[in-house]
Amino acid sequence: MKKNSLIFVAVFLTATVMAEQPTFTMGPATQTHAGLIDCGGKSRPSAVGEIKSEDGKVWIVPAENNYEKAPKAADLFNQCGGKELKSLDELELNDVPVIDAGGTEEFMAYIFPDNYFELYINGILIAADPVVFTPFNSSVVRFKADRPLTIAIKMVDWEETLGLGMEDNRGSIFHAGDGGLVAHFQDAKGQTVAITDNSWKAQTFYTSPIVNRDCLVIEHSVRDSSACDKQKVTDANKTSAAHWAVDKNWMKPEFDDSSWPAALTYTNDTVGVKNKKSFMNFLDVFDTKGADAEFIWSSNLVLDNLVLLRKTIK
Repeated sequence: MKKNSLIFVAVFLTATVMAEQPTFTMGPATQTHAGLIDCGGKSRPSAVGEIKSEDGKVWIVPAENNYEKAPKAADLFNQCGGKELKSLDELELNDVPVIDAGGTEEFMAYIFPDNYFELYINGILIAADPVVFTPFNSSVVRFKADRPLTIAIKMVDWEETLGLGMEDNRGSIFHAGDGGLVAHFQDAKGQTVAITDNSWKAQTFYTSPIVNRDCLVIEHSVRDSSACDKQKVTDANKTSAAHWAVDKNWMKPEFDDSSWPAALTYTNDTVGVKNKKSFMNFLDVFDTKGADAEFIWSSNLVLDNLVLLRKTIK
């Protein structure tokens, strides 16, 4: 075998060995914040908690977030005291503030999240979702930036059983809800710049509930929890969560996301949006003819609760 081939094999094997294994926690977390937002009974509690993993690290669940200090995205449809537009025709775009992301070209982002998002442009946090959990909402963000655009979005599928990714739904307190994001980015002329599709990168950093940890498949940068879907939770105290550390520079243009898996796409029916006005009222921007944005997530729409998404626009 030639020397160059030996080097290639060594590098390949090193990358295989260095696939990042998760840290595990067991049972529910301890609540540290009763709720980031109060919709007067209209919403599920947007609580935050902490839990210590078996290696002694403390994790914030469902995710570290900047909700209380970040600027909030403007409303398309917000039943938590915000605007409830019936269509995009009712949007007064000039009333939406333009956020400076360090550039001169103007853009708009139309976003429907399940549940919570933080939007970074070229490494700068420019907007957070005004509604953390439910009721489901949609938003518009205007900003100025220069190309190439590095779009980075933190997505959190919120939870009621803190530390285990579960909510009270469909007659069970052990129901694992799903996530999803659809977004359409346009320039100042209304021309499509980017839509959510499988050209985005998506990486998982928090997965739960997990009954048998052997269901997780970790290979290179792939964190596959699909086999965990078949497990049934009966005891929260005997249920686990998998956590991976988030690089502090994950949202910056220089961050190397080349090893991250491609985002998977999901249909409107799979996510379940036909009964949500926050989506259906704006089909002309989310399901635009010729620029139909798709719901994206990691490989597990249900169990992966913290998913980071990235896309670079030249």
